[in-house]
Amino acid sequence: MDFIVFDLEATCWLGRPPQGITEIIEIGAVKYNGYGEQLGKFSKFIRPTVNPVLSPFCKKLTSISQENVDRSHTFERVIEEFMDWVDIYEDDYLLCSWGKFDKTLLRNDCILHKVETDWLESHIDIKKQYHRYKGSKNEYGLKKSLRMEGLDFDGVEHRAISDAENTGKLFTRYIDIWQY
Repeated sequence: MDFIVFDLEATCWLGRPPQGITEIIEIGAVKYNGYGEQLGKFSKFIRPTVNPVLSPFCKKLTSISQENVDRSHTFERVIEEFMDWVDIYEDDYLLCSWGKFDKTLLRNDCILHKVETDWLESHIDIKKQYHRYKGSKNEYGLKKSLRMEGLDFDGVEHRAISDAENTGKLFTRYIDIWQY
């Protein structure tokens, strides 16, 4: 089985999003085998279509520029490339994210852009399982959880590939405990 540890960044504002819609603007993922060996990476920006102009808050939080998304393809094309990279039709895979928000966001964008969603069912919430395993009453963020493990956060916070790679550190450290 391949394990796809992924993270998403999305359009964001201080307050409610215009038209009530948040769209994915970046996807980052790392693929691991059952031994925790890295098999590959996927990292792409996505051009939003409902609210195509990034808010100043979003640009500051994510360090993603308007030019990054303007030069990118729309969700339909990028998600097709991602599904091919995951190999959803041939390989046995499990999508893994730090929290359930990423799966919800991915499902919402698939529905918005009329892309099938069945392939999202094979998913686990690493954050929830990690804290249950640790016996923690509170669920901490990724950076604090890494520190508690004596690990450093590498890369840029709120960038999809960096967050996916850092989630992968916890995922591979405890590869035998995940329930799916």
